[in-house]
Amino acid sequence: MHTTEGIVDCALYAGGVRAPEQDDVVALYERARRTPGAFVWIGLHEPGAALLAEVAAAFGLHPLAVEDVLHQEPLPKLERYGDTAFLVLRAAAYVEHAELTETSEIVDTGSVRMFVGAHFVITVRHGHAGALRQVRDELEATPEQLAQGPWAVAHAVCDLIVDEYVRIAAAMRTDVDTVEHGVFSRDRALRIEHIYQLKRELLEFRSAVLPLRQPLTVLQQPQPVELPTEIRRYFRDVSDHHSRVVDQIVKYDDLLNSLLQARLAQVTMEQNNDMRKIASWAAIAAMQTAIAGIYGMNFTFMPELLWRYGYPGVLTVMLVSSVFLYRRLRRVGWL
Repeated sequence: MHTTEGIVDCALYAGGVRAPEQDDVVALYERARRTPGAFVWIGLHEPGAALLAEVAAAFGLHPLAVEDVLHQEPLPKLERYGDTAFLVLRAAAYVEHAELTETSEIVDTGSVRMFVGAHFVITVRHGHAGALRQVRDELEATPEQLAQGPWAVAHAVCDLIVDEYVRIAAAMRTDVDTVEHGVFSRDRALRIEHIYQLKRELLEFRSAVLPLRQPLTVLQQPQPVELPTEIRRYFRDVSDHHSRVVDQIVKYDDLLNSLLQARLAQVTMEQNNDMRKIASWAAIAAMQTAIAGIYGMNFTFMPELLWRYGYPGVLTVMLVSSVFLYRRLRRVGWL
């Protein structure tokens, strides 16, 4: 191939063992087609259009599938183009954070596309999430599994991504518990923006996980994709793990909705309490204003104007009335 930038690894596997020779991709594929039970695994990371065009020409990939590879955010799906299956997955990774804020990034997402044929598997990764070096190392350490062909690689990739879903769901449980504690704690320092940000991150995680249900269901059926019986059983196990993650996401979403409504109700109550306090102090001030206003009208004939103790007497009445009203409002919970 003329372009190699974007190729992470490329190898020929025969009988589950990696061939030691390094050769051109096209030459490796030709050898795989001539060798029973052999296949080529090419790993690409954010390849350019030129490299994809060369790979598509060498392996006979359908133009529509290649176009989907160039698209940055396709939904998880499984499609069949002749003898080649095209599988799209959304990878995800949990982002560690010291505390939850209104701008915290909790879930980082990427994508993995796979072309699976009789003698090849091509993995194309976009983003930082979903690195596949671990998958290749583990499969090369278990030749008996790798000997089952390209679909063994596809299963291992799916298994890695779904296992990461499980870890993310467990980690997000801690975030949800933190939000729940913040909503019902005495200081109530948690803001509505924090809950909304966690809900947005959960929504991003959900958009990566939920659409994978349909491809995994198809892979458990005899048609339209032909898989080795053992690999089909493995996909059934992956589907079980995926279903548990989906259930957890739905529960988290329902709980966050309830917490958001509870926090909104708390804010409304706090505003009502503030309004009652303002109204109470306004009532106390209004009583003093009324008394002062009456004696400030400068009429000639008014009670107590000529009384020696009229001024201190009026001040005493104002003070006593304020104390009485204050204690009364405190007793009914307005202050």
